[in-house]
Amino acid sequence: MRCLAARVNYKTLIVICALFTLITVLLWNRCSRDSSPRVLPRDTSAPSPKVGDASISSQQHPPQPPEPPPVAGVASGIKYEDIDCLVNDESTVKGRREGAEVYLPFSWVEKYFDVYGKVVQYDGYDRFEFQHSYSKVYAQREPYHPDGVFMSFEGYNVEVRDRVKCISGVEGVPLSTQWGPQGYFYAIQIAQYGLSHYSKNLTERPPRVEVYDTAEDRDGRAGAAPWTAAKGCVLSRVHDKTRATSVRQFNAPESSEGVSLQLGNSKDFILSLDVKFVSNGSVSVTLETTEKGPPFTIRYVTNAQLVAFKDHEITYGVGPRAAWSTLTRDLLTDLRKGVGLSNTKAVKATKIMPRRVVRLVLHGRGFVDNVTISTTAHMAAFFAASDWLMRNQDERGGWPIMVTRKLGEGFRPLEPGWYSAMAQGQAMSTLVRAYLLTRDPAYLNAALKAVGPFKVPSAQHGVKAVFMNKYDWYEEYPTTPSSFVLNGFIYSLLGLHDVSETAGEKLGREAGLLFGRGMESLKAMLPLFDTGSGSIYDLRHFMLATAPNLARWDYHTTHINQLQLLASIDSAPVFKDVVKRWKNYLKGIRAKHN
Repeated sequence: MRCLAARVNYKTLIVICALFTLITVLLWNRCSRDSSPRVLPRDTSAPSPKVGDASISSQQHPPQPPEPPPVAGVASGIKYEDIDCLVNDESTVKGRREGAEVYLPFSWVEKYFDVYGKVVQYDGYDRFEFQHSYSKVYAQREPYHPDGVFMSFEGYNVEVRDRVKCISGVEGVPLSTQWGPQGYFYAIQIAQYGLSHYSKNLTERPPRVEVYDTAEDRDGRAGAAPWTAAKGCVLSRVHDKTRATSVRQFNAPESSEGVSLQLGNSKDFILSLDVKFVSNGSVSVTLETTEKGPPFTIRYVTNAQLVAFKDHEITYGVGPRAAWSTLTRDLLTDLRKGVGLSNTKAVKATKIMPRRVVRLVLHGRGFVDNVTISTTAHMAAFFAASDWLMRNQDERGGWPIMVTRKLGEGFRPLEPGWYSAMAQGQAMSTLVRAYLLTRDPAYLNAALKAVGPFKVPSAQHGVKAVFMNKYDWYEEYPTTPSSFVLNGFIYSLLGLHDVSETAGEKLGREAGLLFGRGMESLKAMLPLFDTGSGSIYDLRHFMLATAPNLARWDYHTTHINQLQLLASIDSAPVFKDVVKRWKNYLKGIRAKHN
């Protein structure tokens, strides 16, 4: 009996152990299923709720995360593999291989091949855009003429360049810091400032002009201007004999709150007013800006100070203004140049922008009239440049550049006082246009006088060089040895052409001869500036036996723009042929090899 009981207990124990094991396994599997995330099937039968349907709550239909895009190469069964790329037996770049194809990072391709690309989005989809160059050629509208648009200068914004310290309040033209932080007047930059605004005036729609005050009672509302004379200040309306019109006379001590005019313009930022001071004084403009905090004040004071900035106040000297003159200022430019003022060559970048012109405040004793705010004032800028060129031309007909210029190793530095053929040419193009607008012979006479330095060798304080003892060349930089800069030479030719065409056969004969000799040189020498894949800035590789100075793409497109302009003046096939070939270089199409 004991043996039978032992066998029964043994069998029972085995059964119990088996049942325990089975139950444990079942429970484990159930717990695993309950703890795993559930993926709910998407209901495709029900219609989508309409936008704005308030009966459908966000809790009933919580937003679903977007489905991830398919991984390239996985669906087709082809997988990317990392691979090392040995470059010129010198360095290694990490790449990827997909079958027989090898892919390298564009960040490396961009630097190695000097190409350009970026990811852009169209209609919600990303695509990669690749460019062989970064600069564009402009489409010439019509044949070139001395009274027309100057090249593509309607797209130039000289005053916003970081190497322009500010627009001088006294002279009304840019002050350059291109080769020195102290600032100096650079005739090339000033002529470009004038030509750009002249060209904008021809290509843009007329500006919007809002008149805030004119003392002359033309429409019976002269007294409606919201002027306010603070305590101790006087404002009256008087007749000015020299202007044969009524003006406003003001007397506002510096210690007072001044005589103010509410403006409240949030659209435009070109301020203009006619003013005459009979004592020291100032014109102040209050600006609300994008910066939080107190508004900015720009003060235009009757002294020769250039520009200063302190505690939200920017100050420009505008000269004594003892006679009637029109003060025109771009408040946006004045604000940003003042805030970005630095002791280096470049103006500091700033994101501050004006939002509203609040008021104008006068201090001192004087007269004011015709207060306006407009979208643009292109002709005021153009004539500021033209008049500066007339006032600052020297007895030789040139505009000396009063800063040392070091073109590069191997060239003797140009000491202050040197002339530039490019400055001469662009100044002539500016002055000719001023003459054609006004018929004032003073502008044409200054343009004719500017021909002088073209006849004098560079070594004798002129701008003329001779290549291979045969071809006359007008030097942008009259260095020793000669440098033969291409774009500056062509700009000088355009100036000579403008004078020749405008002055007529007799007065313009000398300019015409110089232009003709220059064109002969250009046609003969142009192939020397062709690399087969781009163009060359100058001929230092020939003069100094060094590596060529390749033109950046923006200079390359300048060369093309200049040549297609010359092709509208001279029908020689060389210009059209070179333009076509050099345009192809922008797309990576090179000259054929052997």
